[in-house]
Amino acid sequence: MRVVLVGGHGKIALLLAGLLSERGDEPVALIRNPEHEADVAAAGARAVLLDVEHSSVDQLAAVLEGADAVVFAAGAGAGSGAARKYTVDRDGSVLAATAAEAAGVRRFLQISSMGAGEPAPDGTDEVWRAYLDAKTQAEEDLRGRDLDWTVLRPGRLTDDPATGAVTLGARVGRSDIPRADVAAVLVALLDAPETAGATLEVVAGETPVVAAITTPW
Repeated sequence: MRVVLVGGHGKIALLLAGLLSERGDEPVALIRNPEHEADVAAAGARAVLLDVEHSSVDQLAAVLEGADAVVFAAGAGAGSGAARKYTVDRDGSVLAATAAEAAGVRRFLQISSMGAGEPAPDGTDEVWRAYLDAKTQAEEDLRGRDLDWTVLRPGRLTDDPATGAVTLGARVGRSDIPRADVAAVLVALLDAPETAGATLEVVAGETPVVAAITTPW
């Protein structure tokens, strides 16, 4: 399976690349900084230089040609202002989805965030409010497309070791989850085309990942 990771140097994307590579898949990581190529290669992915903030649909579609799936894992990251939440987290996803349609790649996984799709709580700072709004708009755009999409909303991310067990569902309650477990869930979703059209929240739990994917939500 050839899987293109948009935002290929992110922590979840690197973990996902490692899992895909270990099982014989072909992860392709899109990066905007050539200095990140070594990290991507160490994770087992092939790096492609492409900045979603400054690329066209045609440029991205050319990279996606022949892929089996796209995983949108890009994010403006900590320290970025509100404006880049929209140019990366929203506009980057829109660009990737449009390019996937153009390239004929139907399977599309979008990493969103718990809290997307809901009003931001009172007292939310401007940047976090923009982040949730950008993720919400990206989800809404994806739902209107002719793609086999799945939206995954993780809880608060940690760098703890993988546990191999999660709680997954339409609504699961706020909690933490290791990035490594999110990556494992993404692999399982790639193997479960029946999850197309689902918007799922995921946090740490006690159900093995594969069983969580196959359990009705």
